[in-house]
Amino acid sequence: MIVLLVLLVMALFGLGFLNGMWWVVAGVVVFALLQYGRGGGYDDWGRGDDSGFRNYRDYRDRVDRWDRRYSRQRRGRWARQDRRDRERHG
Repeated sequence: MIVLLVLLVMALFGLGFLNGMWWVVAGVVVFALLQYGRGGGYDDWGRGDDSGFRNYRDYRDRVDRWDRRYSRQRRGRWARQDRRDRERHG
């Protein structure tokens, strides 16, 4: 199959010497093959191989929301604990 596609591209490139439009067609075929070989273009975002990245992104967003929600409370608690420690030790 790959051999036939390479021969097609070579034939289109060769025909480009007769008419420049064939070079454009050859370029489009090469572009389509590269997009297909990578697993698709923009339509395939969010499917298949990038599920690990999406899971990580969702986890990171949850952690960020948690930190924003509770960071003031934790900072205040840490500050109180630090003051108590300083009073006790020194």
